[in-house]
Amino acid sequence: MFKNLLKGVFALAVALMLNNPAQAFYSDMDESHWAYQSIKFLTEVGVVVGYPDGTYKPDIPVTRAEFASMAIKALGQEDANVTQDIHFSDVDKDFWAYDIIRRAVYFDLIPDADGQRFRPYDSVTRAEAITIAVNALTTQQISEQRAQEIISKSYEDYTQMPAWFLIAAGKAQLLDLIVVMPGNEGKLEADRPANRAEVAAILYKMMQEAKLNPNAKLAESMQKRTAEGYIVDNVRVQGSIGIIPAGSILPIKLETVVGSQISNVTDIYTAKAPKNIVTKDKYLLISEGSDLKGQVKHVQRAKLFRQNGEVIIKNELLVTPNDQAVMLYGVATIDPGKIGFWRKLFKGAKVLTMPDQIVNIRLLGPLKIDLTNGYIYE
Repeated sequence: MFKNLLKGVFALAVALMLNNPAQAFYSDMDESHWAYQSIKFLTEVGVVVGYPDGTYKPDIPVTRAEFASMAIKALGQEDANVTQDIHFSDVDKDFWAYDIIRRAVYFDLIPDADGQRFRPYDSVTRAEAITIAVNALTTQQISEQRAQEIISKSYEDYTQMPAWFLIAAGKAQLLDLIVVMPGNEGKLEADRPANRAEVAAILYKMMQEAKLNPNAKLAESMQKRTAEGYIVDNVRVQGSIGIIPAGSILPIKLETVVGSQISNVTDIYTAKAPKNIVTKDKYLLISEGSDLKGQVKHVQRAKLFRQNGEVIIKNELLVTPNDQAVMLYGVATIDPGKIGFWRKLFKGAKVLTMPDQIVNIRLLGPLKIDLTNGYIYE
């Protein structure tokens, strides 16, 4: 009865992970859409949302206020404490995006000019969206001549772009931040309003680059989390991203009894991270108490005078304290360990784990983690 209940819980957890509205596959989009992966990812992390009817509407434009909000969320700064005021003539403190726009100014995404208009309800143009993405980064300085050389090689309409966009366009091209929709190849279309699909693709690219090369103010704010715990020595750290390679060993604390004489293949087990999993520099990778689930994949019964017991488990799911559920594949072989010669010769040793027993699993694939907030990339 209990095993069946656990199986049901595990199946439900997997089903919820695959079909959770937070990971929505919008009714007006599928995997064939050119921006599908960007939109899916940004939906999962709460940067973009769909409409009440279940659609995303990828082709409609985005306002400048909406884009500022999306950019700040994409950079993880929606809760940043900013006290300085902004001075746009058409944005007062009662406006819904006032604090968001204030953060965008503080983090140097947009300039603030006393008395000038922000135009919050105007559609954000492709040039404006790309410039904000560039402003979020630490970039190599280039001359106007160099920027024009870069842009003229790829876009036939480069002469039509506004002069103020030239340097940002050159930098964006070098960083692969310029998004071109299928069918529009070779066109920069700098002054055209950016649609929701283009905005998602631009923000996705910006997020990835900002993890490695944020601008100075963002770098100060995007601090990596640190903790004491179980150290994984071979983690590769790139900017604010930590990558645990395949083959790494991670401890898990079983909550389910597993044994060579009582377990069957496909039985479900549950476990928790017994302590924080950290890098050698103490950057937090996986928080203590994170939930893990998996299945028994192999059982060898202990037999008198013949063989010792053995159980192989395969971890399949990790649920973090912030309720993110991801596939995490790892295997562990549970055996009797060291046993005496006569017992080994004449009596098959049984395997039986107890609740809270620590088992080491070996990762079957790499795990990519945002060290600033614990988000795990699939």
